[in-house]
Amino acid sequence: MSRSTRLLAALALTCSAGALAQTAPTIHPERWPVAHSPVRQDPAMERRITAMLARMSVEEKVGQTLQPEMKSITPEDVRTYHIGSIENGGGSVPGGDKHAPVSAWLAKIDGYWKASVDPVNKGVRIPMMWASDAVHGHNNVYRATLFPHNIGLGAARDPDLVRRIGGATAMEVRALGMDWSFAPTLAVVQDDRWGRTFESYSEDPAVVALYAKAMVEGLQGTGSRFLDKDHVISTAKHFLGDGGTDGGRDQGDNRASEEVLRDVHGAGYPAAVNGGVQAVMASFSSWQGLKLHASKPLLTDVLKDRIGFDGLVIGDWNAHGQVPRCTKGDCPTTFNAGVDVFNVPEDWKTLYASMIREVRDGTIPMARLDDAVRRVLRVKMRAGVFDEGLPSSRPHAGDEALLGAPAHRKIARQAVRESLVLLKNDRRVLPIDPRGHRILVAGAGADSITKQTGGWTLSWQGNDNTNADFPGATSIWSGIRAAVEADGGTAVLSPDGSFTGRKPDAAIVVFGENPYAEFQGDQADVALHTENAESLALLRKLRAAGVPTVAVLLSGRPLYLNPQINAADAFVAAWLPGSEGGGVADVLLAKPGGAPAHDFRGRLSFSWPKRPDQTPLNKGQAGYDPQFAFGYGLSYAQSARVGTLPEPMVAAETAAPGVFLREGTGTNGFRLTIGDAQSPHIAAVGARVATYGSEALTLRRVDRRRQEDAWAATWSGAGPAWITLERSAPIDLSREANGAMVLALEVRVTSPARGPVSLLVNDTALPVGAELSRAGEWRSIRVPLRCFGSAAADLAKVTSIRLQTAATLGMELSGVSLQETAAGDRCPAR
Repeated sequence: MSRSTRLLAALALTCSAGALAQTAPTIHPERWPVAHSPVRQDPAMERRITAMLARMSVEEKVGQTLQPEMKSITPEDVRTYHIGSIENGGGSVPGGDKHAPVSAWLAKIDGYWKASVDPVNKGVRIPMMWASDAVHGHNNVYRATLFPHNIGLGAARDPDLVRRIGGATAMEVRALGMDWSFAPTLAVVQDDRWGRTFESYSEDPAVVALYAKAMVEGLQGTGSRFLDKDHVISTAKHFLGDGGTDGGRDQGDNRASEEVLRDVHGAGYPAAVNGGVQAVMASFSSWQGLKLHASKPLLTDVLKDRIGFDGLVIGDWNAHGQVPRCTKGDCPTTFNAGVDVFNVPEDWKTLYASMIREVRDGTIPMARLDDAVRRVLRVKMRAGVFDEGLPSSRPHAGDEALLGAPAHRKIARQAVRESLVLLKNDRRVLPIDPRGHRILVAGAGADSITKQTGGWTLSWQGNDNTNADFPGATSIWSGIRAAVEADGGTAVLSPDGSFTGRKPDAAIVVFGENPYAEFQGDQADVALHTENAESLALLRKLRAAGVPTVAVLLSGRPLYLNPQINAADAFVAAWLPGSEGGGVADVLLAKPGGAPAHDFRGRLSFSWPKRPDQTPLNKGQAGYDPQFAFGYGLSYAQSARVGTLPEPMVAAETAAPGVFLREGTGTNGFRLTIGDAQSPHIAAVGARVATYGSEALTLRRVDRRRQEDAWAATWSGAGPAWITLERSAPIDLSREANGAMVLALEVRVTSPARGPVSLLVNDTALPVGAELSRAGEWRSIRVPLRCFGSAAADLAKVTSIRLQTAATLGMELSGVSLQETAAGDRCPAR
C-alpha cells in the first residue's frame, strides 16, 4: 500500500459526514472519578418518557434539542418548530429596554410558553423552558440584587454563604417565571490573563469543588425542596478546561495532560453532580486541539458514562460553529459527541432542517436523538415544567418585591464584607474611626456602581451602565458617607482627590478595572490597563499632602500594582462587589470606641503577581514566587508589615484588549503605516509622513482631545493609497466575530470621499465609501467582524486592517478597536 493510499485509508476511518479530520486525543474514562447524584432516576418517569418518545415525530424531537435566543424567534416559531427552550442572552431584554419591568418579561415569556403547548400543533404537549445567565444574581434584570462575582466569593471561603446566594438568586429568577440559570462557572483559572477570571472561584480545584456543590444546591434546592417552587435548574459550566487555555485566551486550547485536565480543571464537575446538577454546558475551548463541542470521549464517555451525569448537556453560544467542517446551521459532529441541546441563537431554522435530514439519512442515529430528548424531558419533569402551568401563574412570578429584596441585599452585603482581602495595613490606618473626623473619598470607582458590578450586568460587557440603572443599590461612596455621617463624622466625595480648607483626617481611594466580559477582558499581561497612571498619581498626591490613605481596588483578577501598594498606607482588594457597596464601609470603618465593626475575613483565592508579566502564577507550580501567596490576607486581629515592595521596570501593554489604535498610536502589537504601489509600508512616525513621489497620501498629527492624539489623512487622488494597522504575528479574531463584535474606526470626515473606499481585513475588502461621503463631527464607522468572515476573510490569522482608496478624501483618525455590537450595526452593501 502506497503512502498516499495509507493516508486516504486513515482518513476514511476517522471522517464521516460532518466529522473531524483530526485525531482525538486519548482519554481514559476509567481513570476519572465516579459521582453519586442524590437525584435518582424514577422508573415511572422513565416509562412516561419512553411512551412520549414513541409518540413524537422526528420534527418534534429535533425541536426539543434547539435553544434559540429570544430576539430571533417568535411564538409562532415555537409552535411550528416545537422548540424546547429559549434563552435571553446578555443584554437581551423585552423591547430593547434594560429597565423593562417584571410584567414585560412575564408577558413575553407567557407568549412563548402558550405557543409551546398550543393544541393546534397536534403534537405531544411539551412545555418549553426559559434560561438566563443569572451568574451573580439575576444580573440581566433591572432592580435585581447583584452579588459579588465568583472571584470575590472564592476569597470568602464560605460555602454556606454561597448556598444562600444561590437560593436568593433562584427566587429572583422565579419572579420572572423562568426555569433555568446558566450558573455556576466551575473554571479553575490557571492564567489570569483570561478575561473571565472573575467568573472563577479560585485557582485551587479544592475551593472550586467545594463551591460547586454549594451553589448547585442553593439554586436547585435539596431533598424535598429539590426544584420546588423556590428553585431553578442549575448549569455547571464550561465543561472542560476553559480556565487553562494557552496564554489565557478565551475559547483557546488547553494543552494540559489528561491528569491535570481531570484533577485541576475537572474538579468541580463530580462535586456538581454530587449536588444534583441537572445541566452542564460544554466549553468553547479545545483540549489538545480538539474542540470540546466535538469531544465524545469527554462529553459522553467521561461526563455521562463515567461520572454518571444523567441531565442534559447544552452547548455554548454558537460554539458548534467553531467545530471543523461544521457551520452554525449544520453540525452533526457536536450532537453525536454528546451535546443534547444546541445553543443556537440565530441560525436555528437552518440547524433544524439539517438535523431532520441527518436523522433520516443516518448521520445522526435515532438512538442518539432519543437519548438527547430523553435527557431534556427528564430535566423538564424533574423541574416540574409539565405541571406548573403558565409562567405568570407560578409561585413568586410577578413579585416585584423579590428583585432586590432586603433579605437578599443583606446576604449580598455580607458577601461583600467576607470577600474583602487586606493586603497591607502598615500604619494601622484601618479601621478608620469616623467620629468627628473628615474622610475624603476619591477615585473613579468611588461612586461608580458600574465599575463595582463589572461585566455580565444588565448588558453583556456591563460597560454601558450608570448609577441610575441600579435603583436601590449602594455605591462604595454612598455606603461610606452613610456610615461616617451616622457616627458624627464628615464624608466628602472628590474623585480627583482635591480638597480645600481643613486637611482630611483620612482618604479612601477607589479605583480599578472598567467592566468587561468574554473577549474584551483578555489581556497580554496582568497589569492594570485603566486608571493605572491616574490612580498612582492620586495616591502619591495624597501621601505628599500627609493624608493617611487607604486604596480600594476593584478588579476581576489579581494585578501587578506594587507602585500603588507602596503609595498607600493600606490596600484592600475588593474584587467586583456588586450592588451592595455598603459592605466595604462595614469593614473599613470602626464602630464607636475605635474597635473594628467587622474584621477582614477574605483570603486570596488567586496568587498575586509581583510583575506584570508574571503569569501563569499558581500555588504548587515550579518556581512559585508570588508577591502575595495563595491564602494570604491580613486581618485586624493578625497583621503583618508589608514594607516597600519592589517596582520592577517591565514593559507592559497599556491598551485594553481589542484596542488596535489609541490616540493615533498602534497598540496590542499593531503599528500604523501608510503606503501606495511604490512604497507599501511607511511607518507613521513624527508629525508628518507621506507616500513617496506623488504623495498620494499624507498624514499629519492633529489634536482631538489632547495634543497630537489623532492623524489627519489626505488622499490626493493620484492613485491607490492606504492607511494600515499591521502586526508581525497574526492575531485570532474568529471568536470575536462569533461573539458579534464590530470593528470600529473613530473618524471625522473633513473632505468627503469622491469615489469608492474599502476597509480591508488582510486581503478581504468591504466598501465603506458611503460612511465617508459626508463631512461632520467625530463618529464611528462600525463594521461587524462577521461581515469579513462572510466575505471569506481568515479571521483566525489577522495581520492587517487597512483603509484604502484611489479617490480624493480628507479625514481624521484617532482610534480603531473592537466593540460590542449595537442596534443598527449592519454589513456594508457590496
